[in-house]
Amino acid sequence: MATSDDSNPDAGGPRHDLVRLPDRRLTPFQAVARRIVFAVALVLFVAMVVRLGRGGYVDITGDPISFGDALYYASVTVTTTGYGDITAVSSGARMATVFLITPARILFLILVVGTTVEVLTDQSRRELLTKRWRQRVNNHYVICGFGATGHSAAADLMRRGVDPSEIVAVDVNQDVVDQAGHDGFVAVQGDASVQAVLRQAAIGRAKAVIIAPNRDDTAVLVTLTAREMNPTAHIVAGVKEQENMHLFLQGGANEVIDATAAVGRMLGLGTYAPGAVRVLDDLLDAGKGLELAEVDSDGTVPPGATLVAVIREGRRQPVAQVDQASLRPGDRLVVLRET
Repeated sequence: MATSDDSNPDAGGPRHDLVRLPDRRLTPFQAVARRIVFAVALVLFVAMVVRLGRGGYVDITGDPISFGDALYYASVTVTTTGYGDITAVSSGARMATVFLITPARILFLILVVGTTVEVLTDQSRRELLTKRWRQRVNNHYVICGFGATGHSAAADLMRRGVDPSEIVAVDVNQDVVDQAGHDGFVAVQGDASVQAVLRQAAIGRAKAVIIAPNRDDTAVLVTLTAREMNPTAHIVAGVKEQENMHLFLQGGANEVIDATAAVGRMLGLGTYAPGAVRVLDDLLDAGKGLELAEVDSDGTVPPGATLVAVIREGRRQPVAQVDQASLRPGDRLVVLRET
C-alpha cells in the first residue's frame, strides 16, 4: 500500500522499525576512505623521517637505506610487525623513533581500531539517537506520502518558518526515505496506515498531519488511523476524486483539498485571466510577494494587511457581514499582505 503520490509503491518494502534521522555526516565509504588516506599519510610521514635520518639506521644487509627501505620500515613499524632487519642505531634516529615514529604508530592504531569500533557501534548509536528524538519531539508535522506533493507541502511549511527538524516524512519507498533524511527531515519507512509506523513518527504528539498518498482509499485509511491515534491533531488530506471528500471528513480530516478540481480551476482561470493565475500562484507561494495568512485577532487588523475573511467559532464570516470595529480577540483573521 503506497503512501507517496509519485513513488513506486513496491520499491523497498515496508519496514516498521526504520526511523531515519537527518544525517549530514560522511557516508560509511567516505569515512573509511578518509581514514585510509590518514593512514597512508602516516606511513609516508614515518618513511620520510627514516629517509632523512638514514645515516642513523642500519640494514642487516649492509646496504644504504633507500626510500623503498624507509617505506618498508615505516609499514612494518606502524603496524607493530617490526621484523628488526632495519634498526635505529644512532641517538638521533632513536629520538626520532621516540618522538615522531611512536606517536604516528599510536595514531595509526587509533585509526584502525576507531574504524572497527564505529562500524560495530553505529547501529546502537542510531537506535539511541532515535530513542532520544522520540522522547523530546512534540508539536511536529507528520507528512504521510513524501512524493512531489508531500515534498512541496514540506517546502511550504519551511517557507512559513517551520524548521526541517520539526517535519517527519513517512513513506514506503526506501529511496524517498533516504532522500528525505539527506534533506534534513526525520523520515520513517513504512505504510502510514499501520499504527506501528505512525507510532514511530510520534503521531500521538504531532501538531498537524498532512496526508498526500497516490490513492484515495489509502488516504482515507491513513486519515482514520491518524485520527484514532491523535484526536487533537489538525489533519489535512488531499483527495483525487471529489466524490470521496465526505469519506475524509467522516474519517476525521479537518481540511480536505480536492487536488484535481483545484488544478482544473487554475487551468480554466488561466485561459481567460492569465494575470489572475499569476497573482493566485504568488499567493500560494509563501515567502514571495503577496501571501494569504491566518493570524490571531487582538481586535484589530494587522497594519498593512487587507482583511479577507473572519473565522469565528470555526465558521467563515464574510468581511461584508463583519464590522471590523467589532472584531473579537478569539477571532482568526484571514488577511492578504506583502510577505
